[in-house]
Amino acid sequence: MKTTLIMVGKTTNKMYSEAIDDYCRRIGHYTPFNIKVIPELKNAKSLSESQQKEKEGELILKAIEDKSTVVLLDEHGKEMRSVEFAAWLENKQQTARQLTFVIGGPYGFAQSVYDRADGKMSLSRMTFSHQMVRLVFVEQVYRACTIIKNEPYHHE
Repeated sequence: MKTTLIMVGKTTNKMYSEAIDDYCRRIGHYTPFNIKVIPELKNAKSLSESQQKEKEGELILKAIEDKSTVVLLDEHGKEMRSVEFAAWLENKQQTARQLTFVIGGPYGFAQSVYDRADGKMSLSRMTFSHQMVRLVFVEQVYRACTIIKNEPYHHE
């Protein structure tokens, strides 16, 4: 199964981008994984929140492959422990050909993106910066891969 992470805007913090790259390389040993970056909107300050979400939504939808199962990282999504996420991911590896996770912009997602999604998940009830969410998420994907393979990275 091919897995893609779509995110709005580049990771600007070098510490996070280096760690994200490291985890992406690690994940690549287990499964095809890539990141698609949606460029930040130009002149975003001149747009309302809803206009920004709509414009970002159009770009997100264009980046999603037609037959992909889409999961939004959203504060109202389902929370899972790491072992639960690993079991969920293992199940998706058996049932989906393409899995796409999406991290939206600062104001969340347009309704059109919610309508296209097959599910929502939350990393925590706490609020994290968008830069940090990227790192936490790819680490959890890597952790799930090691749990699925019964490797010693994860300890209970």
